[in-house]
Amino acid sequence: MAENRRYICVEITKDTIKHVATLSRLAFNEEELGKFTDQMGSIINMADQLSEVDTEGVEETVQVVDRDTVFREDKPEHWQGQNRETLMANVPEKANGYIKVPVIINKDEDE
Repeated sequence: MAENRRYICVEITKDTIKHVATLSRLAFNEEELGKFTDQMGSIINMADQLSEVDTEGVEETVQVVDRDTVFREDKPEHWQGQNRETLMANVPEKANGYIKVPVIINKDEDE
């Protein structure tokens, strides 16, 4: 496994931080750029230390906890009789026996 390791050396510069800020739609002044450049460099160096850990014989994993996700059975619940009447009595707006909700998707908006 050790022979498959690849090391990527990245120098974090103010231009790198400016580029990431632009992608994130953030704006930083010169003082902040200097601060974030140092911090990002420290983070990259810290992450690079992980490449020094001997992982020979360690099985790859994406989840460290052996746990099954428990889902409830997906079955419809019918609102009949008193339950439906109770539900509809508490609805602020209704139309033709249905709950009226505001439009949240507008086809005219830019995508």
